[in-house]
Amino acid sequence: MTDVVDSDELLRRIQRARACAAQEERAWRARGERLGRGDAGDAGEARDAEIRTVAYGVVLRVLDEILTPGKHATPG
Repeated sequence: MTDVVDSDELLRRIQRARACAAQEERAWRARGERLGRGDAGDAGEARDAEIRTVAYGVVLRVLDEILTPGKHATPG
């Protein structure tokens, strides 16, 4: 991480990170839905999937705000 990068490269890296986070969020959401339909033995794994889905959702919101400031602001 000692390389100097220009703004275009930084933007590309943030966009790739956002795409990765979106993919992970979808994967964990699907896994959680599958586990939620299973027996009670999967409750811990389903909860873990739910937590990871929320975490990746937060990462997506942060990266969206970096990429398009103010567009995703919540009223309040």
